[in-house]
Amino acid sequence: MATSLREKQIVALKRMLNFNVNVSKSGNLEPQWKVLVYDRFGSDIISPLIGVKELRDLGVTLHLNLHSDRDAIPDVPAVYFVMPTEENIQRICRDLQNQQYESFYLNFISAIPRQRLEEIANAAIHANSVAQVSKVFDQYLNFISLEDDMFTLRHQDRDSISYYAINRGDVKDTEMDQIMDTIVDSLFSVFVTLGTVPIIRSPRGNAAEMVAEKLDKKLRENLRDARNSFFTTDNIQAGQFSFQRPLLVVLDRNLDIASMLHHTWTYQALSHDVLDLKLNRVEIEEVNEARSPTGPNAI
Repeated sequence: MATSLREKQIVALKRMLNFNVNVSKSGNLEPQWKVLVYDRFGSDIISPLIGVKELRDLGVTLHLNLHSDRDAIPDVPAVYFVMPTEENIQRICRDLQNQQYESFYLNFISAIPRQRLEEIANAAIHANSVAQVSKVFDQYLNFISLEDDMFTLRHQDRDSISYYAINRGDVKDTEMDQIMDTIVDSLFSVFVTLGTVPIIRSPRGNAAEMVAEKLDKKLRENLRDARNSFFTTDNIQAGQFSFQRPLLVVLDRNLDIASMLHHTWTYQALSHDVLDLKLNRVEIEEVNEARSPTGPNAI
């Protein structure tokens, strides 16, 4: 049974890749071959958790970027894992019009607005491909697990929710609300994945209080709708629901600015500072420098 946040996100991703059916533990069943289509946000979520070999074991023969040039494969189902942005929705509609794949399993990283869901429905009707849209799911996986109990909210466009973005002098109220909504959406996804409702604490009079209030409101609205709540035993796998509520402490960075400049004495911190560590991965470019016969290293 998955216990850490990272393990639970891996379980959710594997279930998604198995057409939102729980993966059999016996391993005797042959996986159905499929194509995985993701955007840059989906790639950032999957890459630290599931390697290429594991994707093969789950039946993924190809994994492609949504906005790349993709050939039509009309006899293979496709699993989409993307953010519900306007650009992504338009590209999905184009795939439906071209009947790019045998069937479409649309999985959105965060909840898709009703208006954009209607755009997909209209595109499927006009393309006569309604029967090809097999499933549409809101996965609520809008965060990146880097360790068992450590996650980050975003890698792509992370500057849009950075410390500077919140505290710059010319920030508008609409921009601040958008930043807060992005943070709250990711934190809500974390607790949907954990299957628990947190106890929220924050100081008053700063951005942390705004995040705490918005998250509290979103959790309460979901709990009021008993039929569609993510925190009931009917919607959570047996064994995952827990009555032990975690404590979520939301703090403003202004309370402790010095910590951002501290460097712990670990190889992980050294790799992050020196080797540009991103999503648990370090890329080192090999440079071959030709030795000059007249230089100091000349023999």
